[in-house]
Amino acid sequence: MTSTSATTTSDRPGPTSLWREPAFVLLASARTVSVLGNGFAAVALAFAVLALPGASPGRLSLVLACQALPQLMFILAGGVIADRMSRARLMALAELMGAVAYTGLAALVLSGHAPLPAMCVLAVAAGTASALFLPAMDGIVPLIVSGERLQQANGLLRVGTNSARLLGLALSGVTVALVGAGWALALNAASFVVSAALTVRLPVAARPPRKSTGWADLREGWREFASRQWLWAVVAQWSIVIAALNANVGVLGPLTAEHYLGGARAWSVIVAAQALGTIAGAGLAARVRVRRPILVAVLATFPAAVPIALLAVRAPVWLIAAAMFTAGISNDVFGVLWATTIHREIPEESLSRVSSYDGFGSLAFAPLGLLVAGPLAATVGLGHTLAGCASLIVLATLGALLAPGVRELRATH
Repeated sequence: MTSTSATTTSDRPGPTSLWREPAFVLLASARTVSVLGNGFAAVALAFAVLALPGASPGRLSLVLACQALPQLMFILAGGVIADRMSRARLMALAELMGAVAYTGLAALVLSGHAPLPAMCVLAVAAGTASALFLPAMDGIVPLIVSGERLQQANGLLRVGTNSARLLGLALSGVTVALVGAGWALALNAASFVVSAALTVRLPVAARPPRKSTGWADLREGWREFASRQWLWAVVAQWSIVIAALNANVGVLGPLTAEHYLGGARAWSVIVAAQALGTIAGAGLAARVRVRRPILVAVLATFPAAVPIALLAVRAPVWLIAAAMFTAGISNDVFGVLWATTIHREIPEESLSRVSSYDGFGSLAFAPLGLLVAGPLAATVGLGHTLAGCASLIVLATLGALLAPGVRELRATH
């Protein structure tokens, strides 16, 4: 006799699409809108500074370093706060802070009077907002998505944000050329307001009160971070990789485009090609299953050096764009595998703090890279500086591959 209550595996309903889960849709929408605005800002801020009276590579480096330095200084505090309060609320507050900063930058540029000290102060505010936002964002995905769907969720989130970045970058050069950098910065400010309104609706409760001090929380997060060789080895690698990439995207690439490739429109094509590649990369990474995710992620870093080397020799725009497309694919394969591994391997209650150490280490040399890129290019030349950046990426990646933890960590799902 067959029991009517028995249910076979084939009779069980499969998991619903993530796009039918309201919390995931809210998060994806908020991130997409915010990143769309940042696509405008990535091009607009660089060319806004370069358009100021007395503009120089050194001034551009200074403004971008003022934005990057607070991300390094305050990101550990952001991790502690995110593990103590509602991560959704902290994200919304950080977005509003970013909106205020970019509104100020837009107003200065549109007024035609943009003193360098004022630009630097507002850049510091924008960087501080990012420092508070990033650990909370890194810790919120496991709160709204089940463990077995984390890789899919991380991939889908990146498809949405990368598509938005592509659209923003594609339109930014035209916007800067037609109506000026100020309006592009204003659009970024508006996107932060919309993102905050969506994020605050996420069903993420406040966290239980913690009896420990902030310093004790930091020490606990450090123990979680330092006990995993694969984690700190890749963070050390990316402290160098990000410094080189930021120097290229923030200073050296725009300078090369301005002097040799045709200006903002050419640079927009190049960075938009990378953004298009990240869409393909995120879609691929959402589906791929690998036994050693960190090893594959580290190997996927090598292509990032190729477009920088091509910029060094002033290759044609189409060839640089093709290399950036490939680098975009590999970058998001890295990003999805890295984020998913952290979400699966790190306890949820300390996830934002571990993420903040990840961010702190990865951004350790980013301000220095931005600060010295302009003066170094003026001293030794753009080509030599770009070649040095490409070499640093290759050497740092080879160094990470020496760590047994990087090569041997196996996927748990």
